[in-house]
Parts: sequence; structure tokens; C-alpha cells
Amino acid sequence: MSEDLSQNLALLCSYHPSIAEVCRKLEINRQQFNKYLAGSARPSRHNMRRICDFFGVSEAELLMEASLFEGIIAIRRKPVQQEELSKPLRHLDRLYQRSQKLGKYVGYYFRYFYSFGNPGLVIRSLAQVYSEDDKYYWKNIEVLRDPATGRSRGLNKYEGVLFYLADRIYLMEYESIELNTITQATLYPSHRSRLDILLGIQTGGPTRRGRKPGASKVALEFLGRDIDLRAALKRTGLFDPRDGAIRSEILRMIENRIESGAFVLDVDEP
Repeated sequence: MSEDLSQNLALLCSYHPSIAEVCRKLEINRQQFNKYLAGSARPSRHNMRRICDFFGVSEAELLMEASLFEGIIAIRRKPVQQEELSKPLRHLDRLYQRSQKLGKYVGYYFRYFYSFGNPGLVIRSLAQVYSEDDKYYWKNIEVLRDPATGRSRGLNKYEGVLFYLADRIYLMEYESIELNTITQATLYPSHRSRLDILLGIQTGGPTRRGRKPGASKVALEFLGRDIDLRAALKRTGLFDPRDGAIRSEILRMIENRIESGAFVLDVDEP
């Protein structure tokens, strides 16, 4: 049986208190379900349908490559709601009260920037802006595919919040697996009728760089509100800017250069 299926089932079960509870709700024998998790047996068509309906996924998604499936589930999951904000989070609540609406920006994006940890390569990741209870949230999935082989080097997942203050969009995200990295980005809003590209500056740096922080230009390309997640994730990865996979317009936008006479990295409004 496909190893991806067993890994994907294990991932879905990890969001529940126990395997036993999943089996009870599915009304599938625990011993039989353990065989699915171990990869020694494949569910019957009837059980496959019950499993897919229970977890809210399609059979095609459940059978896809484990790294892609993890990315899709990470995007679909909503943040855990807290009954009340602790003192540190009240600062965010104050910003939300001043923030303008970001409904126009809800949807999916490709995010482009020169990699902090892979010199000379461009990252194209898949991001989502979504709204819940009049607040705006962010998810970003980086599938680090080797530009030569196309194989995945790893997966990074980020979650965060957005604010629209003083005609600028502020994004704060954290790496949600290791919980050891925070990135902040400031973006120009779009005043055009058709949303296309958001451009700005971001700061941060992966731990593989050590403690050294960095800054870069970043571009968000709007894809739409309803997209084929599987197809979009397949287009993510690390890219050599010379191979033609990234549009020249995007490459010009994210080129990191401090002009003569300037002393800081900044970006002009597109």
C-alpha cells in the first residue's frame, strides 16, 4: 500500500485526541485501522469513503504525496480559538481595533523572494489570507524543492496575522512547526480595481543562517479565492532565476539592490 496514504492518515489522526476515538467515530475496527496506519492494508472502497467524509478530504487528496497533503491540511486548518486574550495578545487586539478591513485581499497568493538560506535562489511559496470574526489571518507553506531534481528538501509552515494601518499592510508570521522564527513584512496595498501583485519589504531569517538577520523585497501574486491547491503546491519550490520559471517582471520587483546614494533597502510602489 502507498506509504503516503499511511502518513496522511497519521497526520489527520494527530488532530484528534486518540486513535481509539477516531475508530469509534468511524465505526472501524481498531485492529483494522492500525493496518491502514502501518501501511499493511488498504481501506475498502466503503471504508475509504467513510474515512474521507469524516476527515473532510477527497480520496485523491488522501493518496497524494505526503508533503503536498500536509501543506493542504495546514492551509485548511483554522487557528485554535481562545476564549479571551492574555495580556501580551491584547496589544494585537488594540491594533485590530484600528485596522481597516482587508476583505479585498482574502484569497491565495504565490509569495516570491530571494531565499535567506539558499543564496541566489528564489522561493515561490503558497500563502493564504482569510478572515474569521472580522480579523484577518495568514498561512504560508514553503515546499523547498531542489531546483535540479524537483525533490522536496523540506517543508516550512507559517501562520500569522495582518493589519491595514496608515495605508500599509503589515504582516507578522511565525514558523509553526519549530516555533523559532518570526517574520515581519510591510506591503503596499492595491488601489486598483483588479488585485494583482502586492510588493513590500520583509525581515527575518531562517535558523540555518545562525543568528544573522536579513531583509529582502517580497512580492505576493494574487491567484484567486478558489484555486486548485494541489496544482498550486506543485508549482512551489526553490528556483534558479535564470531558468525561466519565474516571470521576469517578478524577478525585477524582488531584486535586492541599494541604489547609489541610498543607505537602506526600500521598495517603490508598483
